[in-house]
Amino acid sequence: MKLKYIIPSFIAILATLVGCSDIEDSYLDEIRVSTSYVSIDLAGGSQTIDIQTLSDWSLDVSEIPEWLTVTPASGSAGKGTITFSAEEAPDGRTAELHITSAGRTQNINVIQGVSTVSEATCAEVIAGPESKTYRVTGTITSWGSNYEKYGNMNIADETGTIYIYGMADKNGNLANNPVASWGLEIGDVITVEGPKTVYNGTVELVDVTVVNIQKSLIKVESTDPADATVSKEGGEVTVNLSCKGNGVSVVIPDDAKEWLSISSIISGDAPVVVFRAAANNGGARSSKVTFKTTDASGKEYTAETTISQAGSIVEATVAEFLAAEVGETQYRMTGIITELYSSDSQGKSFYIRDYSGTTLVYRAEGFIESGAKVGDVVTVVGKRGAYKENPQMVSGQLEEVKYSVQTISIADFRNLPDDKEAYYMISGEIVTATEENTKNDVEQYGNFNLKDNTGEVYIYGVLTGWGGQKGQFGELNLTWGDKLTIIAYKTSYKGLVEGVGVYISSQKQ
Repeated sequence: MKLKYIIPSFIAILATLVGCSDIEDSYLDEIRVSTSYVSIDLAGGSQTIDIQTLSDWSLDVSEIPEWLTVTPASGSAGKGTITFSAEEAPDGRTAELHITSAGRTQNINVIQGVSTVSEATCAEVIAGPESKTYRVTGTITSWGSNYEKYGNMNIADETGTIYIYGMADKNGNLANNPVASWGLEIGDVITVEGPKTVYNGTVELVDVTVVNIQKSLIKVESTDPADATVSKEGGEVTVNLSCKGNGVSVVIPDDAKEWLSISSIISGDAPVVVFRAAANNGGARSSKVTFKTTDASGKEYTAETTISQAGSIVEATVAEFLAAEVGETQYRMTGIITELYSSDSQGKSFYIRDYSGTTLVYRAEGFIESGAKVGDVVTVVGKRGAYKENPQMVSGQLEEVKYSVQTISIADFRNLPDDKEAYYMISGEIVTATEENTKNDVEQYGNFNLKDNTGEVYIYGVLTGWGGQKGQFGELNLTWGDKLTIIAYKTSYKGLVEGVGVYISSQKQ
């Protein structure tokens, strides 16, 4: 595991004692540095080390944290210096960097102050400064994305909830299935240590170490049906529990009480709770239900399960989809693929845009097989999900490639046959139309010539996005000389070649 939270005092002292005046012979022949430990005062400041290499060298800039500035991050063969700078820190912090040259790697450990651990409630973590290391105890209330591999989860105490982003396993390794390594379950009470950060408004402790685990006295053993899903016509779900505490209470969220109720409860060491779901005339829905018990001291323990109900697919614009709550409801959207999501190693993710907005479609089944590409008009079906509060469609499927769009030059576009059902991607500069039967309008409808290096074509109206209304081009705030990319079908009027378009992207002059 990286040196991150608890820094042995002898290393901190060593870092302050090693000078920077001479290149040490004990390092690699290809890369020699005056010290591999850089110590910066907690009040902030800079430290410089000497470097000598036989060929060009570079730092892995992806490893440089936001709080640290390194200048330069690369250099040529020979002698040089590297400066490490940081602002004042609320607590000790570290970074492990790597310099590469001629196929060899030199580690550099940067230390600012000495990290101290503060015991805190969730509320105190939320209110506290970033980068400070906290020890907090809370109940695991829900899993985050990729929780099996990384240990992402929400934990809560009586004061609030924080997100755990990354957890070390029993051997101190990150991204190594810590949930299985520690045998964690929803309802377990866990104590962790880690530094605080805030990502898109979410308070997180990152890459935490586990200090203590207290197993919950109540556990969901099984459900019937196994996926705890009821048909849209309605029905029952049976939840089988084990309980070592004093009785069981059941909590159904207020927003689910209109459709979900308790049909029966059998008490004992193996409680059984039967839920009844009413008929569903809307989209798919789901709700977490909570089971509670207490020990002899009155301390509360919980377990959770999610009951889902099938529903109809909801036709939605992108804006309506983004405004919906995260849940099991299925949505159908149609839009233009504007970009592939390069961070998805599976190659199934992309962004779609209609007139109302843009959203990420994450790992849609059937996408690769369809051959769909940027510019195509597609219909997708999936659930409203989120990653760190960033909306996205999840568990989705590419239902249809409505229009397969080819990118062509304007000269080739002019030579196409008239066809309102065939769209092509064209790009160019917005210029004045001078042909007979043309008019120029960038304030409302979008009438002008589009010009590339092969020619010009008259554009008779541009929608602001797929499914948009005419007469709203002015909302794009484009004018003469701006660059514009659209998909358009070719038509003609009294011998005038025209394109009728849908906006994709633009660039101001």
